[in-house]
Amino acid sequence: MRSFESLSEREVLSLAIALEEEDAKIYDNFAEGLRETYPDQALKFEEMRRDEEGHHRRLLKLFQTRFGGHLPLVRREDVRGFIKRRPVWMDRPLSLKAARKQAELMELETERFYEASARRATEPGLRKLLSDLAAEERHHALAAEALGRAKLSEDEAAHERRRFALQVIQPGLAGLMDGSVSTLAPLFAARFATGSCSETFLVGLAASLGAGISMGFAEALSDDGTLTGRGHPFARGWVCGVMTTSGGLGHTLPFLIPTNHIHIATTVAIGVVCVELGVIAWIRHKYMDSPWTTATLQVVLGGLLVFLVGMLIGKS
Repeated sequence: MRSFESLSEREVLSLAIALEEEDAKIYDNFAEGLRETYPDQALKFEEMRRDEEGHHRRLLKLFQTRFGGHLPLVRREDVRGFIKRRPVWMDRPLSLKAARKQAELMELETERFYEASARRATEPGLRKLLSDLAAEERHHALAAEALGRAKLSEDEAAHERRRFALQVIQPGLAGLMDGSVSTLAPLFAARFATGSCSETFLVGLAASLGAGISMGFAEALSDDGTLTGRGHPFARGWVCGVMTTSGGLGHTLPFLIPTNHIHIATTVAIGVVCVELGVIAWIRHKYMDSPWTTATLQVVLGGLLVFLVGMLIGKS
């Protein structure tokens, strides 16, 4: 792998041409991936693609004038200092946030490349072109940053809400419900069987972590998100696992209170359970369009049944 300082002007110019060609293709893929769901944003990426193609033509014309028709093969991966790009443009469905972030990073990196190349250039025409391109890439970086602040159309905003619900809310809700409800039985069984806060805490901790790992793997392995639009399986598994563990730990932590205050610990834990069930009912109502009454009854009834099972087993 070569260092940037070891490249000749001919190789630097060839690398610049390759960079502009690659960036144009990436923006074209961004536009294609966003066309159906974010048409307004797709048009902006198409405009950025046309700009990159214009940069490519200008660089190629200068190269041919100075060095002839043969372009030496110099790629970004052959030169130290370039950031390895994750191929988010291949993801389907394509995340608008990921495309915006990638574009911003691309433009900042290319701007720095042109600034460094201009400082090394000895020929005035080449130095001026590279300086001009650095300024244009700086403008692109600001434009890419502005994409994150751009107001979405009604259709795009609706799609963004659906995507958020599919990729974050659903796995998170499934995890929170499992962690908040399924861990009640072992936790309160240990509470009434042992009468010890420390032993109850250990049972609750083990149940919460075990449920989090299990739910995380189950969600990640359920589907790859290609056809369902539910996003990357690892991301969904992480959200589900963390929310499962959090749901169980919420009513486990009160049992850190010393055993001589076990009744206080139990009361606090029951209060935390009520808050957790209320949050679950609110999320179901807000994001899953469940009526308040139905969502509350379903969640409270499920939690009460699991709590009673744990209490009866602990007292038996």
